[in-house]
Amino acid sequence: MVSVENHKPQPPVQLLDAARKAKKAEGFYFPGAPSVMASGETDTIQYIMELLDENEKIQRRFHELESKILSILNLQDFFEILLTEMENIFHVPCVWLTVIKKSSLADLINPLIDSKIIIEKTRFINSRDFEKVLGNISTPVLISQHFEPYSVFMPHIKKFPTGSMAVAPVAIDGEIVGSLNQWDEWPGRFEPDMDTYFLEQLMLKISLCLSNVAAHEKLRRFAFHDPLTGLLNRRALETALTREFARAQRHNQDLSLVFLDMDKFKQINDHHGHDAGDAALVYAAEIFQSLVREEDIVARYAGDEFVMVLPETGPRKAEKMMSRVQQFLLRHPLIYDGIPIPISLSCGITATSDPEIPHAAALLKKSDEKLYAEKQRKKSHYPDRNV
Repeated sequence: MVSVENHKPQPPVQLLDAARKAKKAEGFYFPGAPSVMASGETDTIQYIMELLDENEKIQRRFHELESKILSILNLQDFFEILLTEMENIFHVPCVWLTVIKKSSLADLINPLIDSKIIIEKTRFINSRDFEKVLGNISTPVLISQHFEPYSVFMPHIKKFPTGSMAVAPVAIDGEIVGSLNQWDEWPGRFEPDMDTYFLEQLMLKISLCLSNVAAHEKLRRFAFHDPLTGLLNRRALETALTREFARAQRHNQDLSLVFLDMDKFKQINDHHGHDAGDAALVYAAEIFQSLVREEDIVARYAGDEFVMVLPETGPRKAEKMMSRVQQFLLRHPLIYDGIPIPISLSCGITATSDPEIPHAAALLKKSDEKLYAEKQRKKSHYPDRNV
């Protein structure tokens, strides 16, 4: 007969395995937990309870981060909160993004150049370098030594020759577009054999959030951008013009507006088809954007009409700029289906230095009137040309 007194029942194997898994996850974000499995029923149960308690803390912290990002639809707020709150909530010294160039994530981040946080915490690399390091891996990778292959992932402002790092691929609509990275000076923070379940779940939710934010940004972009050329639309132009006019008045600075349209645009449509006409509009928009300054504003007003708003620019400088645009288009016609299609422009230019311009709407109206006058002048001088 077995003595009940001497018989010490052991905890189920499944419970011990769960405890070990919890320990690995616990160690992932809460270093310093017991490192040796206790022996004996009481010690083992106590150990398991401690691990489950720590496991609950992990879940609460992940839930705290998720609750901060799940409802965000503004792209800049999403990235800034994600990157800063991960550091704060999990006490990680450095969190940053590695972004694959020309990916959908890069398209989302590129316009956010005014955010100091995003600039400092983003590293762009080409897809070949990314795939060379991670290949087709879609789950988090933990590194505590041999950092050399991951140097391309690291932000320019920091180098991490020691410590440990977690690299978690980021996906948008199923496509890997970069990674969310963490680094700690303690080598045991992110050990390769640790369980990454919670991090995987977080990355899944981050990917879903990114997809939602990206969809919202596209809708917002459609509200303010011309879908054909990608330029600002008329509604966005009026808002931007009002802002720039007020700024010019406040600082007593020049502001010029160029109202322009394409000559012979109907002829392009009639002779080459409407697809060629669309290609001409897109080509012109690309040329405008490539030749203006970063602070200049280019918008598609309607049809083949465009508007440029040029801060800190007087009428003479605006005329010189338009001359450069005209000369470039003269030397570089649109090539459509192998056929060169020349593009020429007519324009009207007005500046705030004109005493007859009391407000932004007047600046736009007078430039439009000057454009009409220029078109009439060309028609009178070249009656056989479709201007």
